[in-house]
Amino acid sequence: MGKSLARKRRRHERNHDRGHERYSAEIINLQGTKFETERALPPIKALNATQAEYLEALRKSEQVIVLGPAGTGKTWIAATHAADLLRHRRIDKIILTRPNVPCGRSLGFFPGSIEDKFMPWATPLAEAIKDRIGKAAFEIALKNGDIELVPFEVMRGRSWKNAFILFDEAQNATRGEIKTFLTRIGENCTVVINGDVSQCDLEEASGLRTALHLIKSQLLPVPVIEFTRADIVRSGVCAMWVQAFEDANL
Repeated sequence: MGKSLARKRRRHERNHDRGHERYSAEIINLQGTKFETERALPPIKALNATQAEYLEALRKSEQVIVLGPAGTGKTWIAATHAADLLRHRRIDKIILTRPNVPCGRSLGFFPGSIEDKFMPWATPLAEAIKDRIGKAAFEIALKNGDIELVPFEVMRGRSWKNAFILFDEAQNATRGEIKTFLTRIGENCTVVINGDVSQCDLEEASGLRTALHLIKSQLLPVPVIEFTRADIVRSGVCAMWVQAFEDANL
């Protein structure tokens, strides 16, 4: 009985030692700030001269208006640049907004929170940011308010500072909406107004055209970057259809 008890005791001590070794791995500090482990990403590379001009304007100007047809990288470059600013902690948050022309400008037809309702419109912007910072980081940033999806219906009364604000599909904003948007901007903000005036879905005058007129007539210090059909980089098929619609004046 004594020998059997001694063997059991030695076996228990060996198992305890192995268990201790198994769980005594190096402790990893997870208390750093967001994006503590940076993703190894190349810098944003311009694919043509207009994209290079656009990137330069983003780096140097507080406000940029970018125009042109689909497939030129207008939205992707802005969203990716914003993601990099957030990753490097040069801004506190990213604000994504656009007019909600379908469904009578109402988001009420979609279930869920404001973010859930707005996501169908914000998907192109969100996907570009996810590609840059990762899906998990995007979801955390959205939950913490570091990324905001802001419909125009809740814009009034808001203001922002130390943020990158991307206003997509601006050709579908009314004059009142573009005025509301431009008067929400606070200190240390970078603003990109992105649109294609040839694709306006409004029955009234586009607020984007009004903003462009004011910039030109009053010589406001806001760069306007204009892409053309020759700058389309999405695909040859995209360029073909853009040309076909332009040629048919549709």
